[in-house]
Amino acid sequence: MRIAFNATALLSPLTGIGQYSRHLAMGLAAREDVDAEFFYGAFWSKEVRSAPLPAAASLFPWIRSKVPFSYALRRVVQKQRFESHTRRERFDIYHEPNILPLPFDGLTVVTVHDLSWIRFPQMHPPERVRAMDKYFEPGLRRASLILTDSAFVKRELMDVFGVRPELIVPVPLGVESLFRPQSAEETLPVLSRHSLVHGQYLLAVGTLEPRKNLQVALQAFMQLPPAIRKHYPLVLVGMTGWHTSALEAQMAPMIRAGEVRQLGYLSREDLATVIAGALTLIYPSIYEGFGLPPLEAMACGVPVIASDVSSLPEVVGDTGVLINPHDAEAVAQAIQLLVNDPAIRGKLSSKALDRSKEFTWDRCVTQTVGAYQQVLNSVA
Repeated sequence: MRIAFNATALLSPLTGIGQYSRHLAMGLAAREDVDAEFFYGAFWSKEVRSAPLPAAASLFPWIRSKVPFSYALRRVVQKQRFESHTRRERFDIYHEPNILPLPFDGLTVVTVHDLSWIRFPQMHPPERVRAMDKYFEPGLRRASLILTDSAFVKRELMDVFGVRPELIVPVPLGVESLFRPQSAEETLPVLSRHSLVHGQYLLAVGTLEPRKNLQVALQAFMQLPPAIRKHYPLVLVGMTGWHTSALEAQMAPMIRAGEVRQLGYLSREDLATVIAGALTLIYPSIYEGFGLPPLEAMACGVPVIASDVSSLPEVVGDTGVLINPHDAEAVAQAIQLLVNDPAIRGKLSSKALDRSKEFTWDRCVTQTVGAYQQVLNSVA
């Protein structure tokens, strides 16, 4: 089957949707029963591009903040280039892995990762909300089939847009083999560069933006006894998003005291090592369609403290500590539990490792190709 795949998400620093797009694209490119061609905005290619350089992590947010209507302008250009090629070439299916499909005269599969801009519009930049409000529902109605990362998002689409359940197929994401348990000796070269000690820091991973709710992680950290804060600093990994001034002001005194460390955007290799060396991953996100960082921590055998809302219980199950994302005291208590009780840490670590093996990118690719075949069979 010939697939047109929008790979423009690979042009930006790879967060959750970028990782999904990249691994799915690589999986499709490796299959003999799929002839995939990838659209990169200005050109098409049979090749899957590598991730951008880490330096791009600060460039893209700057462009979005300084160039008016940058999304709308980019979409107009992409639409023209996309239509020009798909009118000349024959594709059986167009797959849009990043929510908003471009116009296509044929079968369209769309992956919807979440409805966070509807549930929590105040937690997104206004331009993003305007673009989603303008383009999302028309694209949704054109879709021949909709993929979601979780059963939670399937329920969201049914509740908010009345989409028929048979048109929605949940396909869970996967985790790379890069994320695995590592010994203190293995993590030493990377951790020493960041002045970290294996098993002696708390970790939060995610773009610095309101929806990730890192302010609650900071509030919880401030409630910990001084001895714990000194011995187990809070390490933040992720690029700067938007609306971060209040968060940065909250962090400033703790950064000066050495209790909070900001590592910024890391390579995948360094990220896997930093996760593997953490005592726990704190993930109090308000709303997620899946939640890759908790799964990556689970695959490293690192217990997770995660929100008990949206899709996160589907991912974490009973392998971590689920908390109310608005309750900083509950987060602080969960941190102290894991810091003070090695037996519980060990039990959760073992369960997390076992559960993480259920989520693979090979399985994601196989189920996605099965969804393509379902679409083709429906019109045969």
